[in-house]
Amino acid sequence: MTIAQLHSVFLRFPVICTDTRKITENCLFFALKGDNFDGNNYALEALKKGASHVIVDDQKLENTEESVILVNNVLETLQQLAKYHRLYCKAKIIGLTGSNGKTTTKELVTAVLSKKYRTIATKGNFNNHIGVPLTLLSITPDTEFAIVEMGANHPKEIAFLCELALPDYGYITNFGKAHLEGFGSEEGVIKAKSELYDFLIANNKFIFFNADDPKQVSKLVAIKNKLGFSHQQQSHLSLKFLGANPYVTIKFQEVQIESKLVGSYNFTNCSAAVTIGNYFNVPTLVIKEAIENYIPNNNRSQIIDKNNSKIILDAYNANPTSMRAALENFRELKADKKIAFLGDMFELGASAEKEHQDIADLASKMGFDEVILIGENFYKTNTDFLKYATFNGLEQDIKNIHTKDATILIKGSRGMALERLVDFF
Repeated sequence: MTIAQLHSVFLRFPVICTDTRKITENCLFFALKGDNFDGNNYALEALKKGASHVIVDDQKLENTEESVILVNNVLETLQQLAKYHRLYCKAKIIGLTGSNGKTTTKELVTAVLSKKYRTIATKGNFNNHIGVPLTLLSITPDTEFAIVEMGANHPKEIAFLCELALPDYGYITNFGKAHLEGFGSEEGVIKAKSELYDFLIANNKFIFFNADDPKQVSKLVAIKNKLGFSHQQQSHLSLKFLGANPYVTIKFQEVQIESKLVGSYNFTNCSAAVTIGNYFNVPTLVIKEAIENYIPNNNRSQIIDKNNSKIILDAYNANPTSMRAALENFRELKADKKIAFLGDMFELGASAEKEHQDIADLASKMGFDEVILIGENFYKTNTDFLKYATFNGLEQDIKNIHTKDATILIKGSRGMALERLVDFF
């Protein structure tokens, strides 16, 4: 079966499923493989549960059922189908990547554009070689914009995702110290994330960028198809940062926008959404409404009031850049008592020891009432802070940490699952 023929099947049954626990009536089941599973083993079960067809690459399943479609490689077929569908539909694609703030920016841009256009976006953080195809296949014939988040932890991944999504527009949130294990260095991060801009430039597409970030500006000096935003330079779209105590407030065209996002670092994320919305002629007051109504979730920059304490829960992910930004923002907050719970930052490779020590040293200069470090890497640091190699170790002592009437920062990588701390306060 050709991709064009498979696409005809998809148009009749336009729901994709890759997990038999989530089968819906008349979906297409793609039997993907993983390190510890083979979707081919569940293909016939998917049919029994209601799937219209199953796409498999195990020859043993050939001719077992009329609804079994045998291909050479299920993952590659999913990706090729997604690219074919992207070209079939008329939606404009906005690609987003960066070291920090991708998902928040994606959700803000989606909130703004959805006020005027039929818009879809990456769900959650489905931003890899499987998630991007699934996002593209969620585009419908009447979709006007698709916001596609692109993640990577190795070189050439963004370039590959661009070849699938073929973005018309793009924005990189920033270049930070993330996934150093895969990229090798901060320079490796910049080169890899810039693969989005490289694609857009090569194909004469349009770029949005932060004109206050010299790393981005230097890459785009000779590029004409671009729009920058700045809180310093009037030559670009001008926005003013009015503060973040605790929520980010900005001003654009004399309109004050009061977000529900904590942390001055979210000024850039809000500014990107304003810039993109303005470029596509969303009225400023409508942009204001969209941003002010956006409430963060999934452990990203959430504020939780509990038992006379104010908790800043930012435990979805962490790397040296975002950890530093979170600490600097926490220092600026007005509060009588501040306690920081910091968890290990993952995927730093050979840089892990130095980066964790640097964060511990930075935190020691912040003047917080208490700092608690959790994780094997932070446990190795040279510091006087309370340290725990595991969450279980902290759990046994947490009743001795006086968190009442405090403002509390919780920050760590996803694997640390520090949102568990909230239950103890």
